[in-house]
This record gives sequence, structure tokens and C-alpha cells, in this order.
Amino acid sequence: MSPSKSKRKSVRQEYEAEVAAYVEAGGNEQVQRVITAVQGLTRKLSQWYGFALSDVGLTTGEWSVLSNLALRPRDTTTTPSQLAEVVAVAPSSMTHRLDKMAERGLIDRTPDPSNRTRVLVTLTAAGWETFRQVVRESDLLESDVLSRLTGPQREQLATLLEKAIAGLDDLAASRDQAAAS
Repeated sequence: MSPSKSKRKSVRQEYEAEVAAYVEAGGNEQVQRVITAVQGLTRKLSQWYGFALSDVGLTTGEWSVLSNLALRPRDTTTTPSQLAEVVAVAPSSMTHRLDKMAERGLIDRTPDPSNRTRVLVTLTAAGWETFRQVVRESDLLESDVLSRLTGPQREQLATLLEKAIAGLDDLAASRDQAAAS
């Protein structure tokens, strides 16, 4: 084993060190255990997703466009500017990204019939199939990650995380209400 590999911390060791640092700095241990676990899981999964995306010839930026289009209600449309705002890139970067995706047949760009100066972006059949392929491959990885949990434990975890997400909605509503006052 190379020296660098033997010194590398496990995911669990990284997690424990982060929690300890946050608690030492004054964070609540229960809160830090949950938040640090969620952030660490997200970070590590993102690395794995990057590998999976490269296997199908996508960049993470292209995936952000593909998934954003796939997750929209089917009867809605979007423009390059709207996509750029949602995925937090400059409109010129989005145009370049969309050019590459259109060349590969993943998206279509058509003039907006109600405003010919605007362009509408939609997924093609190939774009949908690529989306499905990535989701299926990711589901295998995610199932492996959750394999230590029973079905009921997965259900309980999902329910608890959904409650935490609702807490984010509550915070946003309180912030918006305070800003309106």
C-alpha cells in the first residue's frame, strides 16, 4: 500500500473529525452529527456521480441542464436565460453548453411561437433516454450506499429528512415574512 493511501482518512473518520471540530467551536452535537452526515454523504455521492456522468459522456454542467429539463412539468417550457439562472452560470456559458448538447442530440432549441426573439429549450428522446440511464445507474450506487439499512429504516430516514426539509421551508417563510414587514 502506498504511503498516501495508508494515511488517507476513511469517510467515517472525516465525518467524526468534522463533527468534533464543529462541537468544539460551539455547535450542538446532535445537530452537527445530522448536518455533517448529510453534507458528507452529499459530497461523496457527488464525486461518484461525476464518475458515472463521465461514463455516459456528460459533464456535471450538462447533467444540471438535462436534469432540470427532465424534472420540469412536461407542459412547461424554458429559455436558455432561465436555465442559466437556475443552474447559476452566465448566459454565455449556458449558450455554449446548449450548443454542445444540441450537437449531441440531447436537446432541441426552437423559436418561441409567442415571441420569436426567444428560444425554447426541450429534451429530445435521446435526452430523455440519457436522463433515464443516469438515474438507473445512480440508483444502483445509491442502493449500495443504503444497503446497511432495512426497508423500514430507509422509510424512517426518508420521513425524518423530509421533516428537516420542511424546516427549511418554514425558515424561508419566516424570512420572507420578516422582509415584508
